[in-house]
Amino acid sequence: MKKLLWAECQKLRRSKIVGITVFATVMIAVMVFLGGQDMYDGSQNIDNAGWYMGIAQPLATIFVLPAVIALLGSYMICREEQEDTIKSLRLIPVNEVNLTAAKMIVTFAFSILLYLLLFAITFSVEAILHFSDLSTGMVLNFLKAYFLDGLGIFLAISPIIAFVSRMKKGYWLALLFAEIYSFAGTFMSMSNTLKALYPITAVFAISGYYDASTCQILLSCISLLLCGGLATLILVDLNKTTAKMK
Repeated sequence: MKKLLWAECQKLRRSKIVGITVFATVMIAVMVFLGGQDMYDGSQNIDNAGWYMGIAQPLATIFVLPAVIALLGSYMICREEQEDTIKSLRLIPVNEVNLTAAKMIVTFAFSILLYLLLFAITFSVEAILHFSDLSTGMVLNFLKAYFLDGLGIFLAISPIIAFVSRMKKGYWLALLFAEIYSFAGTFMSMSNTLKALYPITAVFAISGYYDASTCQILLSCISLLLCGGLATLILVDLNKTTAKMK
């Protein structure tokens, strides 16, 4: 497994997809910062300590990061099939179950790293603007929230990665499906029950962005675990189907 993980990381180093995901993360941070320049009651939103870290998290989740993480994951799984290198891998031979697991583990790691990158950007700006107003507790709470967002969003979009990989019709579909899926969270958040069950908004309940009861947090955890389980079933079935086709 270590060799497979190392190989997948090396493949990504030669790919433009990582640059796309990092660029998207930086751009959402820039756009939120520019949005904070708007004046309300004689002051700018960015003048409030913690505003930037607090607002970048949900906006990135609703509009950008789930889509680019889904794109990254489906690209990693689909690339050998589309570039016709899977035949060479089968001659080695490579355990395709372990190969798929390695790709999902790398995607999981990137999901967390992208959210931590967004945190690093927003925290750096906050430190420059409001260093004396930032408390250790506030920063640690935001760090925990961003970390949990990265973990939760991977689980939430994992069925999309698995489904697109099974379709074998192009990994860019994952970007489209995940964008619609995440944007729908704005409507699901209008209901206390739906926002605890809908995977994208369930992430907010777990990370602490929403004020949620113990029952809502439990429902959110179950929702995300079901997403992870569904993705596992789809990928296991995909590998079984592929094995029969050899």
